[in-house]
Amino acid sequence: MARGNLLETAKNKYDPWAQSRTGSRNPPVRASTETRKYLIIFEKPVSSLTPIELSDKPGAAEYRASPAEGIVRSTARYLLRTEVHTFAFSVAANAILSFFPFLLLLMTVVRYVFHSQVMYSVVEALLRDSLPTGQEFVIRNLNALVGTHHRAQIFSLVMLMISSTGIFLPLEVALNRVWRFSNNRSYLGNQLMSLGLVFACGLLALLSVGLTAGNVAIVNTALHGYGIWYVQLVGFITMKMFSILTSIAIFFLIYWLLPNGKVPAQGVLPAAVIMGLLSEALKYTYIFALRRLNFAEVYGPFAISVSLMFWAFLSGMLLLTGAHLSARRILQNV
Repeated sequence: MARGNLLETAKNKYDPWAQSRTGSRNPPVRASTETRKYLIIFEKPVSSLTPIELSDKPGAAEYRASPAEGIVRSTARYLLRTEVHTFAFSVAANAILSFFPFLLLLMTVVRYVFHSQVMYSVVEALLRDSLPTGQEFVIRNLNALVGTHHRAQIFSLVMLMISSTGIFLPLEVALNRVWRFSNNRSYLGNQLMSLGLVFACGLLALLSVGLTAGNVAIVNTALHGYGIWYVQLVGFITMKMFSILTSIAIFFLIYWLLPNGKVPAQGVLPAAVIMGLLSEALKYTYIFALRRLNFAEVYGPFAISVSLMFWAFLSGMLLLTGAHLSARRILQNV
């Protein structure tokens, strides 16, 4: 009863229309803004008066709403998603389809355009160092195709155009989800982007081969044919240095250009550097593990294809890991 009287008194005090109904002769006056706020707080208090500001940048709300977790746990949660494995396997399958045509075109350009035996030897050395298994088998078949079957180059170009879309289409969808971009490119737009990235990768590979061959030729000329072991050592070190730099550049171009949205270049560069270095460490780890996997006992003549498929899958997972880490760091700071 006392609470009811208190509410009635407050209502008559701050409601001029109530005063006019009770017989007051004073004209009704509208309640000010401060009075209305007081009435709202008096009748229905809120638990917090701190304003909440949400960023209008894509992905900021999702990252801020998620509970804080460490970088290892966040990466593990991301890599355990079924969609991530789907994207990685799709990339791996199409990477195998495009790998052989890409190398065939690269070796054809080196032999018939540049006419450089040193560059051709560097490509073979790169294959022996980069492939985890079946190096001599791949090199022998590539040499046979480059030397005899000229129609294979045209078919390789067509297959490269088709299979490159199969690589970069799922990669674009995966990177758009990482960056929280809602729209994907059209099929034609993705095709043009894929061809551009393939062309850029080819130029980077040619540049790496050319720089390595140039250094080897300079050292060989300076020594006048002596010190073969020193020339081979310099060639190997130079080849490794330029191949790692090429890997970093390819990672950077994919992280920066492939998503259908604006991605800061300086934000993805550290991830590209780290993933380029980790890809080299992952390769030697995989080569060491292949001795214990015994794919030949299970898959027989298809052991090389299966080994390359698993290697491409692991590389795809590594690429998506770098994209997740760079997006996580940037989106948490917006």
